[in-house]
Amino acid sequence: MKTLCGIDLGTQSCKVILYDWEKKTTVAKAQVPVDMISGNDGKREQKAEWYDQALAACFGKLDGTLKKTIAALGVSGHQHSLVPLDAGGKALYNVKLWCDTSTQAECDELTRAARGEAALIQLAGLPMRPGYTAPKIQWLKNHQSEAFAKLAHILLSHDYINWLLTGEYTAEYGDASGTALFDVRQRTWSEKACALIGPHILGALPRLILPGEPAGRVSAEAADRYGIPRGAVVAAGGGDNMMGAIGTGTVSDGTLAMSLGTSGTLFGYSGKPVIDPTGNLAAFCSSTGGWLPLLCTMNCTVASEELRNLFGMDVKAFDTEAAKAPIGADGIVILPFFNGERTPNLPFGRASINGITAANFSKANIARASLEAAIFGMRIGLAGFRDLGFTAKEIRLTGGGAKSPLWQQIAADVTDLPVVLPSGDEAAAMGGAIQALWCLEKQKGASIEALCAEHVGIEGGRTIRPDPAAVAAYDRAYAEYEKYLGALGPLYR
Repeated sequence: MKTLCGIDLGTQSCKVILYDWEKKTTVAKAQVPVDMISGNDGKREQKAEWYDQALAACFGKLDGTLKKTIAALGVSGHQHSLVPLDAGGKALYNVKLWCDTSTQAECDELTRAARGEAALIQLAGLPMRPGYTAPKIQWLKNHQSEAFAKLAHILLSHDYINWLLTGEYTAEYGDASGTALFDVRQRTWSEKACALIGPHILGALPRLILPGEPAGRVSAEAADRYGIPRGAVVAAGGGDNMMGAIGTGTVSDGTLAMSLGTSGTLFGYSGKPVIDPTGNLAAFCSSTGGWLPLLCTMNCTVASEELRNLFGMDVKAFDTEAAKAPIGADGIVILPFFNGERTPNLPFGRASINGITAANFSKANIARASLEAAIFGMRIGLAGFRDLGFTAKEIRLTGGGAKSPLWQQIAADVTDLPVVLPSGDEAAAMGGAIQALWCLEKQKGASIEALCAEHVGIEGGRTIRPDPAAVAAYDRAYAEYEKYLGALGPLYR
């Protein structure tokens, strides 16, 4: 037996799967939590050594005989993080995460230096947003000057895992396109964008490789550390959304994927660049050779988790309670901005429950409003896709929230699109495994589209279809959401 190893470094945990591609079955899984350092100023950070420890712990949970079957590995990692390293590969500061909103001043500084947001979008396809990597580097320059002076290597989280495995400093187009330092049209580092921060930034960025190329091979040091085969191929890997696109089969025009996790994302494959002049849809590249326009909200399952904990309910009980409430939660609307918000760009956002009366104030309505808010946040992106000429045929639903039958139906009704559920619950890790297989078999003529068709199944062949009456009801409920967002949004900018 030979297996593929898919690694997914998420915001809250690290996961590893072993996939037998001949039998099309996952033969082993392991998962460990990853902590976070938070602050009231929007700080969200981790330590680079935690990633090494988490990876070692995951591999330590796997059977040694199974680990010997690994032929190739593919890595998914949370996007936009900044892992700043010195010349010897030692971390100079904590890893600032995608959900860190402490860099709004740096976003403003870089936007002024570029002479406006429109100029930035023309330059790299993206505006400066706190989630992206560039303002994090500027923050390091402004607040950790000694570390900035020693900065020799700028890596993203998945690049860092690749480096731990291979000792090579590499990046690929998909994850690189979320840095705001990358020309998404030409698919190369943008010298002008880098120069906004400093003259040595371009030289600190890793070597770019094609999505189907290997980042390297497992080094002797990594083989000893993790108990995996020395010389096994390590694929290019990519950001979690890029790997999630592969793991859900979102690799051809017209298919959208929606991920319901800590963050919420809505993304679709395109054979040409999709540049949104508003900046709401990020003009990312895919990790398969095309482009992956994407909307990201920072608060997807966050509201339901916070309220579930407050009410002392498990997931099933919370969904049961939410199902008792009518569409629109009888007028209750939640703005779920517990972590600020990325889309719309509200870095100082705060969560609120609106529309409460003596008649509608119930656990059921509040529970349902939290589920609806997550999908309303992504409906903004769906409108953007349509405005840019992207015709969606269906939505492939993934992430922890996708396990909820109620959320599945809400997603179909709010978007008025059929929803399908890819089999398996580890789309990003599975995407890494399939990309690793592509890396192994590309020389034989294998295409990523064919490999996804072969290895990504649809759960029970089932499609959740929108209900016309519910679609109309959600149009009205969404109008209420927009009303509260329009009124309160200016407070959070």
